Amino acid sequence: MTVPFYGHVQQYHNIKSEIDTNIREVLESGQYVMGPMLKRFERELAEYHGMKYAAGVGNGTDALWLTFLALGIGPGDECVTTTNTFFATAEAIWIANATAVFVDSDARTNCIDPSRIEAAITPKTRALVPVHLYGQCADMKAIRRIADKHNLLVIEDNAQAIGARGDGFKVGDLSDAVCTSFITQKNLGTFGDGGAVVTNNEKVDREIRRLRNHGSEKRSCHSMGYNSRLDDIHAGILSAKLKHIDEWNDMRRKWSARYSACLKDARNVTLPCEVPGYRHVFHLYIVETRRPEHRDPLLTFLNESGVDAKCHYPIAIHQQEGYPWGKQARIAGPIPNSERNAGCCISLPMFPELTQQEVDYVIDKTLEWDRSAG
Repeated sequence: MTVPFYGHVQQYHNIKSEIDTNIREVLESGQYVMGPMLKRFERELAEYHGMKYAAGVGNGTDALWLTFLALGIGPGDECVTTTNTFFATAEAIWIANATAVFVDSDARTNCIDPSRIEAAITPKTRALVPVHLYGQCADMKAIRRIADKHNLLVIEDNAQAIGARGDGFKVGDLSDAVCTSFITQKNLGTFGDGGAVVTNNEKVDREIRRLRNHGSEKRSCHSMGYNSRLDDIHAGILSAKLKHIDEWNDMRRKWSARYSACLKDARNVTLPCEVPGYRHVFHLYIVETRRPEHRDPLLTFLNESGVDAKCHYPIAIHQQEGYPWGKQARIAGPIPNSERNAGCCISLPMFPELTQQEVDYVIDKTLEWDRSAG
């Protein structure tokens, strides 16, 4: 038996008529960039978040760095974030010519550890950039308290957690802007790339819209800007999918619960933590081997057994070849939790269209390896 890691094609077939209808509407309209379908999706996305504004951009990385620019973050400024996330989180800080300051993650959730943040704050600190890693919200209440105490901005990297919420807060409630990605493999993904910035701040929204379109707020009137626009075909695909996102997240939670229930007695793997009161949407279902030397053997065993397991993210940002040691990056304190997560993590297949037979096969193979590992 083989179990894939992604279910994009099956998802398309499940709502093919809805997606095709929207694509056809765009093609018949003759307006493919900055057209009515984009406006419709932006309105729907803002309403979904319960926020005032949403602006589609080219990808999730652009969503972050254009937000930094819109908030005036640049050379000489520092942004505090974590090192166990996709490279783009830090990359966006560097593209804005600011400095990324890395602190450790929480040992249970692998999201940023708020207790480590204050020690990293200097007079140059301008923003906190929490990542809602793997589909679970960071502790935004604690982060907001720190930001208010030190008069800092908060920008949420929500590329992995659309539809998630915390205990008493939802994404966007406690920040200046929310940045998301729509690349294919996300919980809400298009057939290509895309991103968006969602905010309650009218000035941020207006500046994002200007920056994404060559600095233009009206036709043929330009200033310094960039080309980062979510096109209308992608907006149409996302509009069709957005109507199903809560249902799909519920299925992710169903399969995650089955993984956790059946793997709870495994001796050599640690299962993901869901914080009580939070809604984890399991963009990824991450297990960690108890010892780093077990990670690759388990991954190889699963792959050779037909299970397309992967690693997210096996090399922490500060251990990457492209890490810019020097004035644009520094580590504030030890980061053992981030390094442990990078060295031990394995992503089991996780998508709404999984079948129980596939999930149970992954469970059986994981337990088979666990027994052999001693």
